[in-house]
Amino acid sequence: MSVRPRAATPPEGTPHHPPRLPRPAPVPRLDTPAHVLPGPGETEEFWTGVRRRGTPLVGPDPRGDAAYRAVTFLWRGTAATRAVEVVPNKLGDPHDPAVNRMTHLPGTDVWHWTLRLRHDWRGTYELRADEGDGPRPDASGPRRRLAAPRRPDPFNPRTLPHRWDAGPVPYAELPAAPRGTDWEPRPGLPRGTVTEHTLSSARLGRSGRLWLYQPPAAVPRPAALPVLILLDGEHWQPRLGLSHLLDNLIADGRLPPLAAVLPEAVDEATRWTELSCRPAYADFLTGELLPWAARRLPLTDDPARTVIAGQSLGGLTAAYAAALAPGRFGNVLAQSGSFWWPVGPDAEWLTRTLGAGPRLPVRFRLSCGEQEWAALPSARRFHDTLAALGHDVSYREFDGGHDYLCWRTELADGLVELLGD
Repeated sequence: MSVRPRAATPPEGTPHHPPRLPRPAPVPRLDTPAHVLPGPGETEEFWTGVRRRGTPLVGPDPRGDAAYRAVTFLWRGTAATRAVEVVPNKLGDPHDPAVNRMTHLPGTDVWHWTLRLRHDWRGTYELRADEGDGPRPDASGPRRRLAAPRRPDPFNPRTLPHRWDAGPVPYAELPAAPRGTDWEPRPGLPRGTVTEHTLSSARLGRSGRLWLYQPPAAVPRPAALPVLILLDGEHWQPRLGLSHLLDNLIADGRLPPLAAVLPEAVDEATRWTELSCRPAYADFLTGELLPWAARRLPLTDDPARTVIAGQSLGGLTAAYAAALAPGRFGNVLAQSGSFWWPVGPDAEWLTRTLGAGPRLPVRFRLSCGEQEWAALPSARRFHDTLAALGHDVSYREFDGGHDYLCWRTELADGLVELLGD
C-alpha cells in the first residue's frame, strides 16, 4: 500500500491539539470527608500524619462501592497563600478551570480537593500555588488556569520527569492500578549497553541525537537481533531509563535479546513538524536511521521482528511509517495515538486513508486512556476501521490520561505481546 503523501509543511491553520471538545462528564469531585480534615487545634498532628502516610490521601468510597476510592490532594499553605490548583492528568475541565481549585479549611493552613476515582486509576498531577507571587486569581473572571508556578508536592516522593523541562512531576497509583516495577533496576542482572550518538540526516535537513541499546553480552543472542524503534528517545532513555525495562524483560525471558534505536524529538516545534505523517520522516527511519544502526549491530530485516512504537504524535507516526513501509515495520505499538490529526479540512486523515486501502501485513497494538475524552473517539475509530478491514489489531483502554506513567506499563505489555516468544 502507498499512503497519500503529505506536504512538506503543515497547511496553514492546522491545529496542534485534538478537537476542543467539552468534557463529556463533570470532573468527579467530592466534598472532602470531614473525618479526613483536622479539627480545631489539630493542625500540627494532622500534617505529621500526612507526612507519614504521603499524599494524596486514599480512603474508601463514600458511596460504599469497593471499585472506587476517595482521593484527597492537599497543600500546606501560608498566610500568603491565595489559591491552589491541582490538575491530575486529563482530570480537569478546560472550560471551567475553577473546578480544580482547592478549598481552604478556615482558620488553618490546610487546602484540600477530593475526587472519586476508580481503584485502577493512576496519573501524574500538577500543583500550582499562588503564594502572593502572581496576578490575583479571580474564579469569576476569565476561564483560565491559575497563573502561578508549578510546585512539587512536598508530601509525595513518587515522581516522574516532566516531558520537556525534566523537572519532577508527582504521581499517584490506586490499589488496582498496574505498577511500573519492571522499570526499576534490579541488582545482579546482566546489563545491556546504551550509547548516545549524533546522526546527520539529509532527508530531515538536520542533525539529531539518538540512543542505541544492545542486549547484555552475557546473554546468548540470535544471529540477527529483533529491533525496536521508539520515538521521543530523549525522554524514554536518559530520563525514564528504558534500558532497565529491557534488561528486566530479557532476564525474565519475556523478551528475546533485542536492539532498541531511540531518535530524539529535538523540541516541541520540531516534533509537531516531523511527527505528523511526513514522508520525509518515514524515509529517515527506513533509509537513514535503521541502516545506520545496522552498521553497528546485527539487526534483523524481518518486519515480523521489528517494532515501531510511539505515543501521541509518535503513535500516529508509528502507524503512518508502517503503512508506508510494511515490508520493514511489521509491528506497530501506538499509545494514545494522535489519530485526530487532520490534513486541512480532512479530519482523522490517516484513519480515512487506511480505511480506503487494502489490509496491511502489519500487527497493530493500540491503547488509549479512558480520561482522554478529546482523543479517545478518534482512537476508537482508528481501531474500528482497521478491524473492519481484517487487520491484526488489538486495542485496550486504561484508567488514566495522556501520561507517561500509564504509557510505560503499556509499552512493556505491548512489547511482550509483539516480540515475546
